[in-house]
This record gives sequence, structure tokens and C-alpha cells, in this order.
Amino acid sequence: MRLCTICARGGSKGVPGKNIQPLMGLPLIGHSILHAKDSRLFDVVAVSSDSDDILKAAEAYGADIAIRRPAHLATDTAGKLPAITHAVRAAEERREREYATCVDLDVTSPLRLPEDITACVMLLEQTGCSSVITVAPAHRSPYFNLVERDSNGIVHLSKPSLPAVLRRQDSPECFDMNASVYVWQRDTLLSDPRVIYDDTQLYVMPRERSLDIDHPVDFEIVELLLKKRTVQ
Repeated sequence: MRLCTICARGGSKGVPGKNIQPLMGLPLIGHSILHAKDSRLFDVVAVSSDSDDILKAAEAYGADIAIRRPAHLATDTAGKLPAITHAVRAAEERREREYATCVDLDVTSPLRLPEDITACVMLLEQTGCSSVITVAPAHRSPYFNLVERDSNGIVHLSKPSLPAVLRRQDSPECFDMNASVYVWQRDTLLSDPRVIYDDTQLYVMPRERSLDIDHPVDFEIVELLLKKRTVQ
């Protein structure tokens, strides 16, 4: 049994109302719901939100369960993991069953494909690992061109090595977490809610499917990429 959660609070600061802002004729959250449905993997797709407008949009685009998120899980400082575990427990209580595989899709990653979700779930279930996260090749390398300041204001590489890396191509392979798909073993998620465990597996997505909407201009970029996809 598999459960998909989609967590979308109403109080976005970077892009107000972004979770239901139109994108290619659909509210943003509609894309993730349709991705989950089109994958044909899930017994239930549950949307968690503190917003009536988001929950109404979620039901209109096919969510099986609309979960009212408690106020303390919808503040600017609240982490996402507590919202996910609350949604899992609420969905299980609603349907009176447990779901062995739990997947969370981020609303702000509409460029993923249903095939990405399927690949992540298969990776978890075939390897028996605790979790799978999606990543993209890193734009910067902490061994070569990613720097930071220490407490004394001195600038240095984020991850210096000996011998020093002289070409970016020679640095160890690094990835950006693209916040698109998260997959967990249900018991692991609820007993020890984390994103990364000792046996976490990576599913690498190309950069053109890894943009996370966090700024108004991101909507324009994502729409251009989606339009390009529809004519190919």
C-alpha cells in the first residue's frame, strides 16, 4: 500500500498564494496532484493545508483526502517533516489502514514527470533502503568554487581538500537537493522522521526538471520550460 502526501500551507511569503497561482492553466498544486495520479502508484493522494482555498483546489483536481493542518504546523518557522508525519497519520486514521511506502511531493516542483516518482518508489522498494531523495547535479562544488566565511570573517573553501582540487571536473561528484520527490519506509518516517539516513539513496534528475519555484520569476521560467515540453 502506498500513500502520497502533498503539503501546501497558505502563508507563502516569497510568492504570496503561490500554491494555487495559475501555471499553464492549472493551479500550481494541481500539477503535483496530477503527477501522483498519472503515476498510478498510490492508493491515496492526500493534501495537507491550513488554507480553505488550497484544500478546495486540491479536491477539484483529484485529491482523495483533504487534511486540515493544525495552526502550529503552518507557521513561518514550522518544519515540513512534522506536517508530513501529521498528514500520514491523519490519512491512515481516515482510511483505517497503514501505508508501507510514503511519498511526499513538493508543490513547487512542477517540472517532475510521473516517471520520476515511479523510479524513486521502485528504488526504495527494491533496495529496502530507509528513504530516497531526488537531486540534481550541483551548480557549485564545495571542493572548488563554493566558499564561506568563518567566525573571524576569513574566506575559505566550504570543503577544502588535500591535495587541493585544481579543476572542477576533478572534484568529487556533488548534488543539489531539488526538493521534488521524497520517499520513505512508513515505519522509519514515523519513528525517526528525517530526510537523510545512513542508507538513503539518491535519484538524480536533470536540471531542466529540477527548478524549485521560490520567486515570481521562477513561474515565468517554469512556464517556458513546460511550453517547450508540450511542443517536443
